[in-house]
Amino acid sequence: MKDKHLTIALAGNPNSGKTTVFNAITGARQHVGNYPGVTVEKKTGSTTHGDVRLDVVDLPGTYSLTAYSIEEVVSRNFLLDEQPDVVIDIVDSSNLERNLYLATQLMELGVPLLLAFNMSDVAKNRGYNIDEKKLSELLGVPIVQTIGHKGKGIAELLDAAMAVSQDPQATSRQRYPNYGHEIEPHLQQLANLLEEKCGIRQRSRWFAIKLLENDAETIKRLGQACPEHIEELTLEAERIRHHIESICGDAAEIILADRRYGFISGACTEAVTQSVEVRHERSDRIDAVMTNRYLGLPIFALLMFLVFQLTFSVGNPVVDAFDGWKGDLAGAVGGLWGESGADSVLRSLLVDGIIEGVGAVLVFTPLIMLLFLAIAFLEDSGYMARAAFVIDRLMHKIGLHGKSFIPMLIGFGCTVPGIMATRTLETRRDRITTILVLPLMSCGARLPIYVLILGAFFPERVFKVLGIYNVTNHALWLFLIYMIGIALAIICAKIFRGTLLKGEATPFVMELPPYRMPTLKGLTIHMWERTWLYIKKAGTIILAIVVVLWALAYWPKLGDEKHAVFEQQRAIVQADAHADKEQIADRLEEIDNAEHEAKLEHSAIGRVGKTIAPVFRPCGFDWKISTATIGAFAAKEVFVGQMGVIYSVGEEADEESEPLREKLAAKYTPLIGFCIMLFSLISMPCMVTVAVTVREAGWRWAMLQVGYLTVLAWVLTTIVYQIGSRLV
Repeated sequence: MKDKHLTIALAGNPNSGKTTVFNAITGARQHVGNYPGVTVEKKTGSTTHGDVRLDVVDLPGTYSLTAYSIEEVVSRNFLLDEQPDVVIDIVDSSNLERNLYLATQLMELGVPLLLAFNMSDVAKNRGYNIDEKKLSELLGVPIVQTIGHKGKGIAELLDAAMAVSQDPQATSRQRYPNYGHEIEPHLQQLANLLEEKCGIRQRSRWFAIKLLENDAETIKRLGQACPEHIEELTLEAERIRHHIESICGDAAEIILADRRYGFISGACTEAVTQSVEVRHERSDRIDAVMTNRYLGLPIFALLMFLVFQLTFSVGNPVVDAFDGWKGDLAGAVGGLWGESGADSVLRSLLVDGIIEGVGAVLVFTPLIMLLFLAIAFLEDSGYMARAAFVIDRLMHKIGLHGKSFIPMLIGFGCTVPGIMATRTLETRRDRITTILVLPLMSCGARLPIYVLILGAFFPERVFKVLGIYNVTNHALWLFLIYMIGIALAIICAKIFRGTLLKGEATPFVMELPPYRMPTLKGLTIHMWERTWLYIKKAGTIILAIVVVLWALAYWPKLGDEKHAVFEQQRAIVQADAHADKEQIADRLEEIDNAEHEAKLEHSAIGRVGKTIAPVFRPCGFDWKISTATIGAFAAKEVFVGQMGVIYSVGEEADEESEPLREKLAAKYTPLIGFCIMLFSLISMPCMVTVAVTVREAGWRWAMLQVGYLTVLAWVLTTIVYQIGSRLV
């Protein structure tokens, strides 16, 4: 060990507890950045153990070193180029056979390896009895039990890491898979060729395996190391690969993967026992139904519908109460100025801008909480992983696989983390395709728009299914909107994979966690984290935008001459001796509405709206809806806030003020309401989503995303409105 300094790399599958172990080792002495040239996060930390300084690198979580995904490429390149003193593979003890697949590849790579059997308490609770000593002998790798979140075994792990770093025989003792009499001679032949042509000695077997797997990153690396021989090497590897496939009847990489799993299975059979566990049997019985070829999709659709049914049936009464409290608050605040302060700028800002604008967004918080609670339950129970398998068959037909559906499911909450989740996909084609269609998954920010429109134009009705279960028409409408988004995403993905992003779909590998009952604490945390983001956005970004929109709607004010015209009309009506009180009140209300409309049209926002209105007229939108639609580019919820501002500026706010939904219902038709929902579903994503797309995919793809979604939204909404207006 040079200068009492040690570099340790932490590897492991996602969800193996690797980051927890990293935190337990390094504490607060951590640095976070990105690997050069890629968006993958790089975590490094340091600590001391005894008199030795330890520099620890937390490699991206990965299932293998096959180099399909960015994470796999980054991890593999670090191990090859930086050559850490020790690699600690963090293994989920409760899922050994899946996690040890990465360990076999690390052994093939020939790195000084140490296995940390993490979550050993979970493994024991699930009935696993692991003989670490025997398994260590079978693999030729030291094993240490750890419980990362409790800090147990960390000191022993560091002791073992120091011992491995000082052991010159550490790598030679490792036992890697034997690929059988049909493959091993060819591997040796290819390894000899690599040694002869490229001078590779230390890892010739590993490079030979990668050539047989037709690994693009390895071919690129060898091309740089010995460019004069790369063609000969690839041709020889292709010849051997075809020979193996003709004998074994399957692709070479599949055969190699099967042999690795066979090696792992044999070792675990000898060193691991498991008591019969009822819940695992129960999981298998449930999966026989939930992932059934014919029942899986209908069950998924039913569960999504039930999510919306729960959201509306429980949430609508609370939203109505919030709406009433918002009106009471607006009336109370507006009343502070009295009749003489009706034209006060501060009063208008507080009442028409902040309370009506931001309040129109915040009243839907109960629905957001219920939606996120339901999604969290499906995720924590283990069902969402099954949904990916159920969708896998359908996704393959459009050139993707079930793994791409996981970011899409996340996108139902928010598109931004959905885009971030595409980092786990194996190829850039899959990532770009998924990113391009992700905005078609209705995020939580669109829910207030849908609920506002449904409440305004589609009176809630309840009917019974099979004479037993109460179903609301609002849940059915929302289910329809979400399904339209999914259908459009599938169609667009198919088009992209057939044109701009051609290529074979990569294999789909994902484990199915056992079903479990989510904890109340876990559900509450997951629900609140997402809801708080919604509330925080309403109190920051949306507040700022709404204030700007209010200013644009408030100034410039209507001139005194035009104001005098309306006052003269009011005087004439009030002096009419032939009209009764009700007729006078109706005519005065018409004059108030006309003045309110004139003020808005004269304002800055009215002038902008009048300018862009012709573009949206074929969709059935007037200038008010058009400006709100453009404003929603900043954040989708702004549409609701802006409509709240437009229909409040200049009005006398009191506890009797009509809710926004009633004002919209009086102004527009249900067809226009549906067109608003359809356009909001399809149109370009918010500016934060565009920014993240630029970072993850580049400007070219971000601009394509904005452009095609905007055009698609306009075309489909126009078709629906034009056909609907002729039929209705």
